[in-house]
Amino acid sequence: MRDLVLGREPEDYDVATDALPERIQELFPLSINVGARFGVIKVFDETDESDQPLVMVEVATFRSDLGYSDGRHPDRVEYSKLPQEDVQRRDFTINGLLLNPETREVLDFVGGREDLRAGIIRAIGDPVIRFGEDKLRMVRAVRFAARFGYAIEPKTLGAIRSGAPQVISVSAERLRDELTKLLTEGAAHRGFELLDQTSLLGTLLPEIARMQGVAQPPEFHPEGDVWTHTLLMLENLKPRASATLAWAVLLHDVGKPPTFMPPERTGDRIRFDGHAEIGARMAAEICHRLRFSGADSEQIETLVANHLRFKDVFGMRPATLKRFVRLPRFEEHLELHRLDCLASHGKLDAYEFVRRFIEETPAEEVRPARLVTGEDLKQLGLKPGPVFSEILQAIEEAQLDGRLKGRDEALEFVRRRYAQEGGDTHSTLSV
Repeated sequence: MRDLVLGREPEDYDVATDALPERIQELFPLSINVGARFGVIKVFDETDESDQPLVMVEVATFRSDLGYSDGRHPDRVEYSKLPQEDVQRRDFTINGLLLNPETREVLDFVGGREDLRAGIIRAIGDPVIRFGEDKLRMVRAVRFAARFGYAIEPKTLGAIRSGAPQVISVSAERLRDELTKLLTEGAAHRGFELLDQTSLLGTLLPEIARMQGVAQPPEFHPEGDVWTHTLLMLENLKPRASATLAWAVLLHDVGKPPTFMPPERTGDRIRFDGHAEIGARMAAEICHRLRFSGADSEQIETLVANHLRFKDVFGMRPATLKRFVRLPRFEEHLELHRLDCLASHGKLDAYEFVRRFIEETPAEEVRPARLVTGEDLKQLGLKPGPVFSEILQAIEEAQLDGRLKGRDEALEFVRRRYAQEGGDTHSTLSV
């Protein structure tokens, strides 16, 4: 209902009713009881050709929630006939609006429309009680305030600040998903400022909070400290960016605080030696803490580990550059570098160089077909073993550099460099 009042197209529709769960299932045979304890039924409108259900709407019986021992689910519920009782259990006034589908009347029992007009995020009832029921609501308050550009009402804000240390009791998966939404909905800069102002940042991501006040060399970072730089990158992050790119933007310089060295120690300027490698390890630890999938964790770690390599692209050998752009989802590496530049010195020469290289280099040159296989090496009399992979890599390196053009040249390369009496493979692998 909130989105309709704001003139936006809702992403989905939920239905609340005074009908009991069993009555809902009688009326809609294509339904599933997904929340027996809480009176929530998933209703499907039709099925496809293979009898799979389509068009799902969640239908919940009006209720009051009683007790939240686990900080998320009510201990028990009492069904109600009155919608004004049902909305009292919801989180914020702007989410407590209902629409009567018959009369199209907006039902507002909590002052939600007024808060929408005023641009305020306000907890329904006592904010301490609302956040005690589900501590993730504190992060959701920040996300809604950032997403809509609203202010958080003072009592609600105070309850978040006092309750911030308790947010770590929320499951890692739920925290990860809420923070990912905060990063990808288009208002990440404001969202992380609010996380900091509400004391949630230091509890959820202390590694990010430590960026504040960490100075950077002004000749490369005229914008200011590491925190300011990261916020500027988040400001330029496009809405609906991939989760892995968004998290990499947040974490790409997470290794700077522990590697900071002032000019009096380095003899010239501020340095962060090894911060990409250390940052990659820290990113992996954060991803593990937040229960990211293995694939997403690996991508985020790889993005952080490689974000400095763009400064070397002009001097890379062709083989090295081709291997670099072959990294999985390289478009995310490219975008991370672009955002990094725009939030600092503003120079995009390396970005443009790599982008042109990708556009102008045929795919078969970046990922050429293998010239020689392990079977070919055995046919040449070489003994199978770990060295086979080194030989094949050396051949590919020469191929990517343009020094081997075809299979015959590659076989001759092997004969000349590696094939010796008795199949000895210990000769040099230098190419």
